[in-house]
Amino acid sequence: MSKEKQRREALLYHAKPQPGKIKIVPTKPYSTQRDLALAYSPGVAEPCLEIEKNKDDVYKYTAKGNIVAIISNGTAVLGLGDIGPEASKPVMEGKSLLFKIFADIDGIDIELDTKDVDRFIETVKTIAPTFGGINLEDIKAPEAFEIERRLKEELDIPVMHDDQHGTAIISAAALLNALEIADKKIEEVRIVVSGAGAAAVSCTKLYKAFGAKAENIVMLDSKGVIRSDRENLSAEKAEFATDRKIDTLEDAMVGSDVFIGLSIADIVSPEMLNSMAENPIVFAMANPNPEIEYDLACETRRDIIMATGRSDHPNQVNNVLGFPFIFRGALDVRATKINEEMKMAAVRALADLTREPVPEQVNIAYDATRLTFGRNYIIPKPFDPRLITKIPPAVAKAAMDSGVAKFPIQDWDRYEEELYQRSGNDNKVVRLLHNRAKVNPKRIVFAEAELLDVMKAAQIVYEEGIATPILLGNKEIIEHLKKELEFDAEVPIIDPRSDEFSEMRSRYALKLWELRKRKGETKYSARVNMGKRNYFGAMMLREGDADGMISGYSRAYPKVLRPVFEVLGRAKNVQNASTVNIMITDRGPLFLADTSININPNAEELAEIAQMTANVAKTFGFNPIMALLSYANFGSSNHPHAKKVREAVRILHERNPELVVDGEIQTDFALDPEMSDKNFPFSKISGQKVNTFVFPNLESANITYKLLKGLNKADSIGPIMVGLTKAAHILQLGASVDEMVNMAAVAVIDAQEREKRRKARMQGE
Repeated sequence: MSKEKQRREALLYHAKPQPGKIKIVPTKPYSTQRDLALAYSPGVAEPCLEIEKNKDDVYKYTAKGNIVAIISNGTAVLGLGDIGPEASKPVMEGKSLLFKIFADIDGIDIELDTKDVDRFIETVKTIAPTFGGINLEDIKAPEAFEIERRLKEELDIPVMHDDQHGTAIISAAALLNALEIADKKIEEVRIVVSGAGAAAVSCTKLYKAFGAKAENIVMLDSKGVIRSDRENLSAEKAEFATDRKIDTLEDAMVGSDVFIGLSIADIVSPEMLNSMAENPIVFAMANPNPEIEYDLACETRRDIIMATGRSDHPNQVNNVLGFPFIFRGALDVRATKINEEMKMAAVRALADLTREPVPEQVNIAYDATRLTFGRNYIIPKPFDPRLITKIPPAVAKAAMDSGVAKFPIQDWDRYEEELYQRSGNDNKVVRLLHNRAKVNPKRIVFAEAELLDVMKAAQIVYEEGIATPILLGNKEIIEHLKKELEFDAEVPIIDPRSDEFSEMRSRYALKLWELRKRKGETKYSARVNMGKRNYFGAMMLREGDADGMISGYSRAYPKVLRPVFEVLGRAKNVQNASTVNIMITDRGPLFLADTSININPNAEELAEIAQMTANVAKTFGFNPIMALLSYANFGSSNHPHAKKVREAVRILHERNPELVVDGEIQTDFALDPEMSDKNFPFSKISGQKVNTFVFPNLESANITYKLLKGLNKADSIGPIMVGLTKAAHILQLGASVDEMVNMAAVAVIDAQEREKRRKARMQGE
């Protein structure tokens, strides 16, 4: 994209459809006169009086506890310099946007038209009662140091100058990880810091807090090396003055282990880089162009561990990894300040998170085959969904331990759930799924292992300890994919067509023929079918050579369903197998059935589907509140379509009186407890939050779940197969890697439950 085109697009983005990037949205009803009377006069007087009696009640009755002021005078806007308060406003609005999307914090940008330190401080102190925290931004040094220091001393809410501490926290986490990879100790490494502004000084102070020695640090400003014999040094620079008799960056780089760049572009040459020690760590963070270009640095030193401030290279030191989550943790315990303990806790949490397995959605977002801890991944990616549940709790705990938290957290599990909800990632079901699978992993067949996404899923399943994958397909292709993905584990690879497994194939073929010889199966057709992966995989389950199976990524659902049904068949006392999809929504998980198999079930079949769906909900730890859906409500229509649903409910009430189930009922009434209670108080589900929905036919169920998935971006787990003799589950065509991982976990839990029931029967006998 040309610079001119980029310029036009940027201006259009900020101008249309309405100017700016943020707006205020009401959080309370306002449609009626009564609503307005409560929101303003006269109702608003009541919270005012309560706050007058107890000032801390402002957190109870207003949004103060979730509002951060983003304050700047525009004197040091990144890459632009002193452009003034008005010109800095787009940047501050952008910061507000980041606060909201990453941590659900309402950021209010405030641009002050003053360069006078006292006036700036007095203004911020005057408006501080409005806010839960203060984020200082783009203020030039040395004024920034004084402003932050005094505001931290004189205010009782968190204050942080992000330009200083944000970069320090992120780069410190990256440095700890880089040192581990380089097998070096922070107490011993020689560090060169190019730049002596607010960010550079804060970074270096934090490195010292983690053990870096002052005598091993050389800092440079625009005049060269900051030496102890230089005159008129500021207090900030004097702290890092060296006694070494060197003057230039070139001198300082010789034998150094770490280079920290917070200065200007292209000041580090290949020769300087070559003069550094083995496994040099180079953080060239000048923006938009680093102190040495990434590609040039990597070509110069193959052993380099490098980070920049740019998103188009690995290891981006991006402040968005820090400030939203640090303020989130500070606000949630009503911290009176952001202290060193809190910042160091954020550093450790970020460093530790980098070493954990990376979610597939992060790989997809960054177009990476597989991110793993190493030279090209020493710091998390900004869109890693785990950040909000890792960093704020660490910061909050540090605030509590250091005595600056006014509202300590009591229930950490609940707090983590609240953080998930703030981020829009209510993954409670997914976490439950994975955790339960890990307790007792099973052998799961991946019937389409020759495909890259399927192999990615198998790798995650193995590395997460969810299951032991059994990979079906061409061994050569599978080995190639494993190498590409750096999947080094020794897991079973089976090619049903190869000579290596001819005995197994022949044995399975004979079993299939014996099973289906009166259903048209010949010995020849059985041998042919056993060369097909879905038949082979299903027979592995039947014969106990595997515990579960997933397939269907590359083929239409009915084509995979047939061999599974033919080999495994229905469980005892089950008339028809069916499927359930779990939709992860803002309302919570919704269980939908039957989404994939039964085209037009009769009343008996609907009742059976409902019973099996209730069992799925219970398996995941939910008490099923069930609605059997229709276009009609409780006898309002005598059409056969409505009557069959009514009859299914009667059967359920008679056979399963313990179930909380009712219908026939329209979807809107089922979703709204107040509507159902008002109109149908006699119903078993009236006034209750329905979480399980049984549809009258396949069309309505399949269309609904795909609409939810497509329009509302609701995650889906499923289709979960119920009613078979073994734990086989068929994916929807083109399922994502995450969906396959979740379905593998479902297969493990399915196998676990079957094992429990089998043991219970044996004990009973």
